[in-house]
Amino acid sequence: MTEHALHSGPLVPQLEALLAQRIRTGEWAVGERIPSETELATEIGVGRSSVREAVRLLVRDGLLDVRRGIGTFVVEPPINDPGLEQLLRRSRILEVLEVRRALEAEAARLAAERAHPEDLAKVRRQLAERHARQPLDAEAFVEADLDFHQAVVELAGNSVLSALFASVRPVLHEVLVEMVRNEPIPDTACAHDALVHALGEGDPTAAVAATEANLDPVMATLREEGPRP
Repeated sequence: MTEHALHSGPLVPQLEALLAQRIRTGEWAVGERIPSETELATEIGVGRSSVREAVRLLVRDGLLDVRRGIGTFVVEPPINDPGLEQLLRRSRILEVLEVRRALEAEAARLAAERAHPEDLAKVRRQLAERHARQPLDAEAFVEADLDFHQAVVELAGNSVLSALFASVRPVLHEVLVEMVRNEPIPDTACAHDALVHALGEGDPTAAVAATEANLDPVMATLREEGPRP
């Protein structure tokens, strides 16, 4: 049976990856009925609701099929088409970025209202570190980028926003590394500079605008690009 080691952070993406791995490796063959939610929850040591959500995502991606009153079965992907797979991946990335945009816009607004000049030193250091990283080193670049945004969120002085960012950071890291490696990502360095400037000026409107200028071009690129022929 496949080894499973869950880490801190959101459970559902980890469960989804674990179950998808069992399909990819052939542990669960096409046409096979997978264990019930209760059986999987007991085996892995998680709640049924988390298993149910992970299964729902795999059904959406065409890897599983729920047959009422019978069970959940492994199915052939609907089309072995790189274009379709690319669309599915973009859809998932957009969902994550939509949450990130709402969280960081509010954090930026609060940070501009509450931060003192002496509080901005860490943010400026993190910005310089981000700019120094080359996107070709996806892991290091994304880590520096998220360190910068986390520093901004911390300036908001809201423990709930900080906890939310910490909880979604592992998912953001995975998504952003994939994007940097596989997508033509717009250069948003100027938007990052504008955000720090807005924080220094104590301008909430400009801080929100800079946050949106950072994320909106990336989201627009993902929405506009269709599957490659």
